Amino acid sequence: MTEQLGLNSSASEDLLQRGYNRRDVGRIAAIFGTGALVASAGQPAWAAAPAKPANKLLLDSNECWIGPMPAGIAAASAILARCNRYEPGNERDDFIRAVMKADEVGHDWVSPWPGSSDPLSRSVVSFASPTRGIVTADPTFELAWDTAEWLGVPVRKVPLTADYRHDVKAMVAADPAAGLFYVCSPNNPTGTLTPLEDIAWLVKNKPAGAKVLVDEAYIHFSGTPSAATLLAQSEDVIVLRTFSKLFGMAGMRMGYALTHPANIAKMQRYDGDVLSGSLPLPSLVCATASLKQAALIAQRRREMQLNLAFVTAEVRRRGFQVLPSTANMFMVDWGGKPAKAMREAFRKQGVEIGRSWAIWPDRSRITVSSRAEMLAFLRALDRVRAG
Repeated sequence: MTEQLGLNSSASEDLLQRGYNRRDVGRIAAIFGTGALVASAGQPAWAAAPAKPANKLLLDSNECWIGPMPAGIAAASAILARCNRYEPGNERDDFIRAVMKADEVGHDWVSPWPGSSDPLSRSVVSFASPTRGIVTADPTFELAWDTAEWLGVPVRKVPLTADYRHDVKAMVAADPAAGLFYVCSPNNPTGTLTPLEDIAWLVKNKPAGAKVLVDEAYIHFSGTPSAATLLAQSEDVIVLRTFSKLFGMAGMRMGYALTHPANIAKMQRYDGDVLSGSLPLPSLVCATASLKQAALIAQRRREMQLNLAFVTAEVRRRGFQVLPSTANMFMVDWGGKPAKAMREAFRKQGVEIGRSWAIWPDRSRITVSSRAEMLAFLRALDRVRAG
């Protein structure tokens, strides 16, 4: 049955040996195999995108305030007339070569994906199991939790440090048998960085055979050194990137993984390389062109940083605590008011703010946008306060 869904016998046997049962194998095959499109009953929570609210001002999903870069738009427009071919040129390879130059890695160490959510979930399947769980920070991006819960993989959540870094020593201590450690830096939802030396310590001191997955969806906003520099030191490091944030391509679904070729092979075996090798040409060429726009990347980073400094200063001036951030989001502490109630209050003002996390029920995540939209947010905040 799993062969029919696109999961080969080698992948099935690996899953069984790592503690999954045959029902789990069938479910994994249905989601990640070539039968994913017909899998509906019992699909995991992360498989379907949530409905988008119809409010005018959207500050809930950490999207960029502006669309794709002009060079990317031009490249995507130019390829449309040739989209009758699967790959009229060497578009996928051109993308990989652009990543190789940007991140100084070898060709076989780059794996393109439609965003970074799919390889994140695949990493849980590929390197964790019912007998080797995952360890994450709390709060952090919840997709690893959701995937693990759906698969029956144990999850250990470790609170952030007092200065909102991943507590890597506590993470290692949380599960000496873990198969996967998930680090999001800059972290979602806090926007705070975990120093590269802390991540290096985690790589050196983790359990044997475990992987360290570093989610760098927001790294371009911070301009800080990447964990990709650790790839040469260990085969157990996986770095994820996306074009959904600073590059303004959330609706185009492009991202990539950087890791040892053996890890890529394990992640791709659930559908061969069907998904990674069948990306839409407009998305591929847009991403390739955008990676080369160093000056515009720096310009967008600077604009975000200025808007972040402005809006957080204004929120603090109104009496609310704001956590420090290096990314296009910030967390507001509402001083005892439930975050869910504040979200509803903002909705009445035509503003959709971000969600809260169970560990911090009185804090909301807010997306940093253009100066005009930050001013609109502040006006809505004043109306909510006046209530």
